[in-house]
Amino acid sequence: MRRVLTVAAAAVVFAGVARAQEPELPVGLGGEEPAAGEPELPVGLESGEQGARAPAPSSEAERDLAARLRELGLTGFFDLRFGSRTQRDPHERDLSIAEARLRLEWERTFDPVTVRLAGDLLADALADRWTPELETGAGWFDLREASVAASPWSFMDVRLGRQVLTWGTGDLLFINDLFPKDWVSFFVGRDDEYLKAPSDALRIGLFSEVANFDLAWTPRFDPDRFIRGERVSYYNPMLGRRAGRDAVADPIVPDDWGADGELSGRLHRNFDGLELAAYGYHGRWKSPGGFDPGSGQATFPRLSVYGASARTQLAGGIANAEVGYYDSRQDAGGGNPNVSNSELRALLGFERDLPEIADALTVGAQYYLEAMLGHADYERTLPPGVPVRDELRHVVTLRVTKLLLEQRLRLSLFAYLSPSDVDGYVRPSASYTIDDQWSVSVGANVFFGEDPFTFFGQFERNTNVFVAARWSF
Repeated sequence: MRRVLTVAAAAVVFAGVARAQEPELPVGLGGEEPAAGEPELPVGLESGEQGARAPAPSSEAERDLAARLRELGLTGFFDLRFGSRTQRDPHERDLSIAEARLRLEWERTFDPVTVRLAGDLLADALADRWTPELETGAGWFDLREASVAASPWSFMDVRLGRQVLTWGTGDLLFINDLFPKDWVSFFVGRDDEYLKAPSDALRIGLFSEVANFDLAWTPRFDPDRFIRGERVSYYNPMLGRRAGRDAVADPIVPDDWGADGELSGRLHRNFDGLELAAYGYHGRWKSPGGFDPGSGQATFPRLSVYGASARTQLAGGIANAEVGYYDSRQDAGGGNPNVSNSELRALLGFERDLPEIADALTVGAQYYLEAMLGHADYERTLPPGVPVRDELRHVVTLRVTKLLLEQRLRLSLFAYLSPSDVDGYVRPSASYTIDDQWSVSVGANVFFGEDPFTFFGQFERNTNVFVAARWSF
């Protein structure tokens, strides 16, 4: 089976390369502005590069098919993706990803409301079950969006239903963005957009000359699509070793509508190019942050987060800073070994184009800090044999992006390095836009670490490479 999938992946890539050799048609112009009132995406999760030339038009048959789909009100893409681990993991399969995904999007305005639907039909060769699970994204269907939006007054936007939410200033680092993430998709090689999981929420935006305010209420707790062991092996502190499909995590997920809801707020304003924001969150740890000794299962303790951010132009680039206080409400003093301690988190970042070195070259760097509060009590109550977390965890990130071949070839490298944990994670990738509908890409997820229990070190055996082809319409 693995050989068949590998041959199929190679055929997709070679077909894309062959199409790239066809004579080019005149370059067109294109682009689309983001929807008004939508939260901006953090750097690294945007849908495209500003200033990039539009690719050459595709064949007439492909344009006709895309036109017929658009006549039905449908847009989207078909994505074929395969990946394999580079080393043997006794707790996981050799293939890291093997799937075909059809995204269908539909939007229509019925004055005064706009209805938007988006979902993925998925054929996943690694799936253990095909029944759709809308909370985890497993199965043959993943509902990405089902929302109704309206602007009842000029100073208010409202959106209700399933939607992808995001805010904050970090580049693939999140402090005050407590909306759900899909870490499994991120680590196995799906497109970066799948790092953001959808929320079932009511979002209200209020606008004034003094400041703008965003409120997001999720009536039932939406956790991260976190590492369970089904596809990505992890360090299991109960077993004292790495585990995967032999010990799939089954945490206790709160699901009481209303009582287990989440509330997120952002107050923000732009002062002549200086973007300032204050944040608040009331809910739970998004990935398991606790343990129930009675059942032996992981839990999601209650959490509140208070933070702020700033972003502005500086020295020819963009500088940003963000801080957050994580109040672990079920372990105020830090002496409960079964609940994560409170923390202070902070980051500083800077990104700049470097035309003096090379055209279309962008470099960004960040420094990130996690400071555990009550660390002495944490050490005192820690069960014997459980690895001790450092009081301070430092992470440095680097992003390098280069556009070539009339900006149709995009080379990217993103790296996380932690000097305190002595581990890291590197994401190299290359994508090529063949025409205005076809694109191909290759990439890797490389993990390394000195110890098997640090954040990135635990994933070392999940290092993988992948190839992908996408047809958009």
